[in-house]
Amino acid sequence: MAGPGQLEVVWFKRDLRVADHAPLAEACARAKATGGRVLGFYAVEPSVIQAPDYSGRHWAATREALAELRENLLGSGIPLAVRTGEVVELLERLRAHAIGRGARLSLWSHEETGNAVTYARDRAVRRWARSQGVEWHERLQTGVVRRLPSRDGWAAAWEKRMRAPLIAAPDRVRGWTHVEPGELPSADELGLAPDVCPERQPTGEASAREELRSFLARRGKNYSREMSSPRTAAQACSRLSVPLALGTISMRTVVQAAHARMEELQAAKEAGLPGDGYRVGSVRSFIARLHWHCHFMQKLEDEPRIETQSFVRAFDALRATDPVGDRAERLAAWSEGRTGYPLIDACMRSLRATGWINFRMRAMLMSFASYDLWLPWRESGLVLARLFTDYEPGIHWSQVQMQSGTTGINALRMYSPLKQSLDQDPKGEFIRRWVPELAAVPEVYVHEPWRMTPATQAAAACVLGRDYPLPIVDHKEAVRQARAKFGEIVRRPEHRAETQSVLKTHGSRKRSAEKSSGIRRTRRAKGVAPESGGDQLELGV
Repeated sequence: MAGPGQLEVVWFKRDLRVADHAPLAEACARAKATGGRVLGFYAVEPSVIQAPDYSGRHWAATREALAELRENLLGSGIPLAVRTGEVVELLERLRAHAIGRGARLSLWSHEETGNAVTYARDRAVRRWARSQGVEWHERLQTGVVRRLPSRDGWAAAWEKRMRAPLIAAPDRVRGWTHVEPGELPSADELGLAPDVCPERQPTGEASAREELRSFLARRGKNYSREMSSPRTAAQACSRLSVPLALGTISMRTVVQAAHARMEELQAAKEAGLPGDGYRVGSVRSFIARLHWHCHFMQKLEDEPRIETQSFVRAFDALRATDPVGDRAERLAAWSEGRTGYPLIDACMRSLRATGWINFRMRAMLMSFASYDLWLPWRESGLVLARLFTDYEPGIHWSQVQMQSGTTGINALRMYSPLKQSLDQDPKGEFIRRWVPELAAVPEVYVHEPWRMTPATQAAAACVLGRDYPLPIVDHKEAVRQARAKFGEIVRRPEHRAETQSVLKTHGSRKRSAEKSSGIRRTRRAKGVAPESGGDQLELGV
């Protein structure tokens, strides 16, 4: 049914923007063509915010982006109705209200590759729409493909989707004003636990565009060189992982801007013009990671179980044999930044304060939790999920498992905290900032405070076991034991068959991906897992 009684409802989820938003643009176009009206809709879902991977900092970031989205939509004449409740119930109320006003409702949204809660939610919405005769139009948001039969050809298809024309923000249309917009509830009103994140990066569409502009103009000059160190990564990385997770900027917008910048730099180089110091390789490296972003999300789309089960099922019980109380103590020490390993503790404390840490350090944190502390990946993964303001389930759980050794297709990558500390923070600057207990410790001991004599400890006002903990485990002995336990499973005859199945379903097809993206093959950096790409986009780009 079309005509003046048509109500086009745009359901916003993790796509909080007006630019390059296909459902919004198509809903507005149809409303103009039929004389209908448009309403934006956002649901604060109890099942989502009460899930174990959600936290107050997630809502704070979302709430800020929603406030800007509401303003931007009103600029086009479209109200944004915000309601708290489960989506199916809220949509049914809206449908009944529309019918009472003589309007028929159509629903528009992007597809979402989220956690198990949002997957079940979307299936419930599909059943509701069919039962009520409601048209539900879902559109692609990223390079992820629903019901993908094979990974063959996926890379070329991704590139084609990313090259499609960008969609402009809608012109003014007639909004549906027969509902109250509703307030944006506070974390306290939603019953979320206090979650102080004082240095959380701003969200919203305007800040996303500024992050992209500043990264491609100047901040990313040495991206490929500076992404790995926590001292430099906060500035050298794009910081677009949060906007992409919230959808305040589209993947296609970022890809096209990066390609344009690379072409500009290459043209200047070929013409012999003086450069601005920006490295072509840095942009090329960034584009590669944009590709990996969707590659990892596709894994969860293809096999939702990997959020809670190991890729290789034989690994499920690997770390679940220790007494729960012992595990809880190790998990708390790790999550609170008191393991006695300075870089581990500095990274965790920085993450708590900012909501972000670069990929190399994320990999190190997960490696330490999984191999040194022998924690089940699901438990430590949930801690990180709640702390990451750029939490993207598809990338997160794939990477958590990769860094925990449970994929079956990646080498065990057991990061040495001491080596990473010496390599990435040689003077201890990052450590001293985030672990003030070590502020006066001499540089020669800042990476290994356990080597200090009692006199040195007293002089530095850092007595081990009192001011700063002794190492929670012996790294060398812990990884030796971990390798032995993995070896027991890997030697089983059935292991190879299961890993081959994982590779067939989830393998990267790396050569074809690089070819389709115009990415040159480079020597893999020492200490980086073959599929990690060095620095991912939930993971610190």
